[in-house]
Amino acid sequence: MLADLIRNGFGEAEDFNCAEKILYGANEAYKLGLSKDALRMSSGFGGGMALEDKCGALTAGIMVLGLLFVRNNAHESTRIKDLELELFNTYKREMGHIDCKPLKENYRTEELKCKNVIVRAAGVLDGIIERELK
Repeated sequence: MLADLIRNGFGEAEDFNCAEKILYGANEAYKLGLSKDALRMSSGFGGGMALEDKCGALTAGIMVLGLLFVRNNAHESTRIKDLELELFNTYKREMGHIDCKPLKENYRTEELKCKNVIVRAAGVLDGIIERELK
C-alpha cells in the first residue's frame, strides 16, 4: 500500500523529505484523517533530524504506529515498543543501518535521492500494519 505509493512517485512533486513521504503517504494509504497541521509535524525529522541520526522514514513510521496502535498514551500500550523494535530491527536486518548517514552513503543517488531507503521503510511498515490490523 504505502510502499507502492512511494515507489510510484508519491511526494516527489511536492519535494517531501523522507519523513514527510511516510507520514503524508500513510495518511493517504491508511486513511488516517490527519490535518495539514498534523502532517507538518513530520517536516523536522527528514535527514535524520538534521543530524543524520535515525532515518526520518523510520521516525515517521513510529508516528504512524503510535497513531494506529496507541489509544491515549504509550504507557498504556502493551504493543507499541514491540512494534517500534520490529520496525527498526527488520529494517536494519534488510538495509544494514537505521541511521541516515550510512543509509545515504550506501543507497542515496543523485537521480533517485533516498527513494529506495524510503520505499523499504514503507514496505516494512506495511507488513507490520497489515498483520496487526487483521
